[in-house]
Amino acid sequence: MARSWLDYKTDAWVQWCPGCGNFGILNALHRALAELDIDPSNLVVVTGIGCSGRSCYYIKGNTIHVLHGRAIPTATGIKIANPELTVIAEGGDGDMLGIGVEHFVSIGRRNLDITVIVHDNAVYGLTKGQAGPTLPSWWQTKALPGPNLHDNLNPLLLALASGYTYIARGYAYHVKETKELIKKAIEHKGTSLVQILQPCPTYNNIMTKDWYEERIYYLDQEDPNWDPQVASIDDFKNKMGTILEKMLEWGDKIPLGVFYVNLAKDTFEQRLEKVIPTYREYPPAKRPVSAKGKTLVDPWILFTDKVVKP
Repeated sequence: MARSWLDYKTDAWVQWCPGCGNFGILNALHRALAELDIDPSNLVVVTGIGCSGRSCYYIKGNTIHVLHGRAIPTATGIKIANPELTVIAEGGDGDMLGIGVEHFVSIGRRNLDITVIVHDNAVYGLTKGQAGPTLPSWWQTKALPGPNLHDNLNPLLLALASGYTYIARGYAYHVKETKELIKKAIEHKGTSLVQILQPCPTYNNIMTKDWYEERIYYLDQEDPNWDPQVASIDDFKNKMGTILEKMLEWGDKIPLGVFYVNLAKDTFEQRLEKVIPTYREYPPAKRPVSAKGKTLVDPWILFTDKVVKP
């Protein structure tokens, strides 16, 4: 029997401000997991610190609330230890692109089969509205004593430069469309980014629901022939100009949808298999750490193709 989205919902009280975009993102994720029929026992959701970090309390599965900026390295260790798991790392723009930006870059270099979801409201909501990494320079939201002096970071371009092989952007109040973007990200083999724009009704009085909905549009609706898939060098040369143009577009128009899909790049798990042939069959999480009551002295045995049996 197929699972319902309610099978991924916990009984915990959802602790966000009324109107917060996190409600829509959580709803979209619940529904994506249900439509993919992912076994909760094989699901791992790792969240960082911030308003979005509370998501782990509202999702049934194996969930971990980690230190600020450390959702991606934690998810990395879990996925390498057991590649059979569906692993999702979630965090806000401050968590992922501020204190955690080095990990955001590094996972792209590896191309691990992990989905990274960035809740992007351009402010630090949990700590009362400081400017986040995606807030444009010279903008002054209600909690700031003066305008933001930092340039904003573009998550799509950073992900592309880092090596992510699936890059998409959604909008929190469009649950159906965001659900589809998350589903595609989970199904994609490689590191996936879903940046989700979300109003913060408490602290971001500029990028409101009305502000976004006057600007957003979907790439595949504007251009029915939009095809972001790249499977060869020729595809890359032919499509990259248009892809970059859309990733850079921000202002009177803000595009949503899938920007880039690289089908030609090996995942990190596939690379590991080339040097450790038994990796899939005997990943570190399934290898014995003791034999006949004795602890294995050399932990490096877990990363060789020498299978130790009790």
